Amino acid sequence: MYIRKSEISDLDEILEIFSSARKFMRENGNPNQWGDDYPSKSLIENDILSGNSYVCVDDGKIVGTFFFREGNDPTYEKIYNGQWKNNEPYGVVHRIASVEGKKGVASFCLNWCFEKCKNIRIDTHKDNIPMQNLLKKNGYEECGIIYVDDGSERIAFQKIEEYV
Repeated sequence: MYIRKSEISDLDEILEIFSSARKFMRENGNPNQWGDDYPSKSLIENDILSGNSYVCVDDGKIVGTFFFREGNDPTYEKIYNGQWKNNEPYGVVHRIASVEGKKGVASFCLNWCFEKCKNIRIDTHKDNIPMQNLLKKNGYEECGIIYVDDGSERIAFQKIEEYV
């Protein structure tokens, strides 16, 4: 597997992965986080054009996708019922999804991001138990609660490089 920047020509495959991810979420007790139409085609196009959309490729096929960017995220400015592990510059991961039935893709993507930036913030819905478990398995620690643009609550996680 390897990671590369998404291209506009990848858009249909990326949208199919998100459609499958929404179905998986509904089937696993999380029907509200992405609803029926998040992320929108225009949002993904913007992610691609801004250079922040990535795909994970295996055997020539796109098996995962995510948003990654280093820099402040307005959503993470305020955290409630906890605190961030530090206030150092950080990277953010959003909209991570993989094809159904392909194991290890999301962990591969998260590890790739952490190789690029040793301070990563990410969030997920309280009903997204599979994502919470994935984050904890990959060394992310729950830090508190944040609120996204539509006002809904998310559990905030962070992973930093630990120095011994």
